[in-house]
This record gives sequence, structure tokens and C-alpha cells, in this order.
Amino acid sequence: MELIDIYAPVKSELVKVEEKLQSIGKVDFPHLAELVSYSLTSTGKMIRPALTFLSGKFFKYEKNREVIIGMASAIEVMHIATLVHDDAIDHSDTRRGRTTVYKLWGEEQAVLLGDYLFAKAGQLTADTGNLRVVRKFSSTLETISHGEINQAYNSFNLNQSLDDYYARIARKTAALFSLSTESGSVLSEAPEKSVKTLMDYAYNLGIGFQIVDDILDFTGTEEQLGKPVGSDLRQGTLTLPSFMILEKYPEDNPVKKLCKNRGGQDEINRAVVIIKNSTIVKECYDTAQEYCDKAKAALRFLPEIESRTCLEAIADFVMKRNK
Repeated sequence: MELIDIYAPVKSELVKVEEKLQSIGKVDFPHLAELVSYSLTSTGKMIRPALTFLSGKFFKYEKNREVIIGMASAIEVMHIATLVHDDAIDHSDTRRGRTTVYKLWGEEQAVLLGDYLFAKAGQLTADTGNLRVVRKFSSTLETISHGEINQAYNSFNLNQSLDDYYARIARKTAALFSLSTESGSVLSEAPEKSVKTLMDYAYNLGIGFQIVDDILDFTGTEEQLGKPVGSDLRQGTLTLPSFMILEKYPEDNPVKKLCKNRGGQDEINRAVVIIKNSTIVKECYDTAQEYCDKAKAALRFLPEIESRTCLEAIADFVMKRNK
């Protein structure tokens, strides 16, 4: 199934999210309006809002539909804010095939815009009137910041373990996936057991999603990725493919050389070649598949309705995406 098919049950709600995002850019300061509108124009796959809606569909959804739309919008704004900040931190020129806010308006403007978007996301969350969801939003932002600081601090650091990697992507990616399903289920008045089940699903889905993302950083093309190949390694960020190079090629190792020299395009090119011409890609995909299978397995405790089929299909989609 393609995303357009998977999202069919929540298509109208996703349109409402896009409308809310457009309304955020309607401010009386033209420059800010330009920045906000530009950043919110390309919303990507909308997986997180979709997870929010689909998680709510199991329970008292229609009663709480408008509140859930507001929360789904908050989550997408929060996600975009993290990307704006990421691009400023990484000095990235492109994102999703578009010039970044950082490149167009500079680091200071990008950081301040990210702050503004976080504030708007918090406002949308507060509008739900649900204290648990507000607290979860706050703790998720704290968790993501923890992950980002950890990543920046450990750039080009070879003294990291796979456990460190998984802890980092749990904070950077899985945390926001979990916020999506927890908020959707809580706002639809789900029983606690079901909330936990959907959070378990989202955590494993988020880990699998990030591993595939990390694979594609080496195996995709710049056109597919919307950014240069090997961007993570260029920033000194060690991902699962990089850890496998370190493990399999302990002597003549481009990742080790790159970290010691704090950069080097030749080393990045060699790493890409090694990954593409070894078993590393398959092994990484196998690991991602294990997490996506765990995500789907968690759903067995929920009713066999259309939303469950869609959530299972999202896990399958994660494994076959190419950007």
C-alpha cells in the first residue's frame, strides 16, 4: 500500500492539519509570516499526525475529533521545528529537495524561527485542555533536546557503542512517534492498557524508521534524499551502517579516519562504496525489520478494525520507502 491509500481513513483530518499549519503563518509581521509559511509549506509524509488520528480511531474519536486535530497539528509543527533547528546546527543547505531556512536567512533566523514554532506547537497542545498531553509534549521536547545535545557532543567520537546509538535515536525519533500515538489515544479516552500498547507500537516503529533513514543516507541519491549522500557521516554522526563498518573493517577503515581527521569527502565516498558492496545494507534492513515486526506484533492486543490495518501498513511502508 502507498501512503495515500494508508491515509484514506484520515484524509479529511490531514487536510485540516494542513489548513491549521497555513493559518499559523498568518501573522502581522510580514518577515515572520514569510519564514513560517516557507517552513510549513513542505510537510513531508505526515506520518506523525496520521499516527495520532489512527490511534484515536480505536476509541471515542468522533466525540474528540477537533481536539485531536489540534494535537496532530501541534505534533507536525513540533517536528518541523526540530528540522529547522537541525539544519541550523548542521549548516545544511537543502532539506526535502528545498533550500533550508538556514541557507536562505541565516543561522540566527533559523534558530529563532524554530523557537517560534515550538511555542506555537505548545500553544496548540495547551488548547487541548488535557494536562497529561501537555506534560507529555513538554517531556518529549526535553527528550528530543537531550538526544540532539548528545549527538552534537559526540560528533566524530569513536568511543560510542551501539547501545549509545539506540538510546540516541530513541530520543530523537521514537519519542515523537510515541507522543503521536499516546496523545491520540489519550484524547480519545482510551483505556491505559491500550495507550501503552500504542506507545509500544510507536517506539518500535520509530526505531525502525530511523534505521531505514540511516541506511538511505548512504544508499540513496541526492535527488531521492533531498540532501547530499553521506550527510550524517559528514557531520560526524555515527549511525548503524557506520558502526557496522567499524566492526567489519577494523584496520583500513574510512569511518575511523574521518573521525580522527574530523572530516574528509574521500572517506565518505569510501564508506558509501563499502556499505553498498557488502552485507551491511541487508543486515541493517534486517534489524529495522525486527523493530517493525515488533511494532506490528504490539497491535495484536487491539481490535481488528481499519485503523489497525493502517498502522500495520505504515510499518510495512517504512521498510520499503526510498527517501
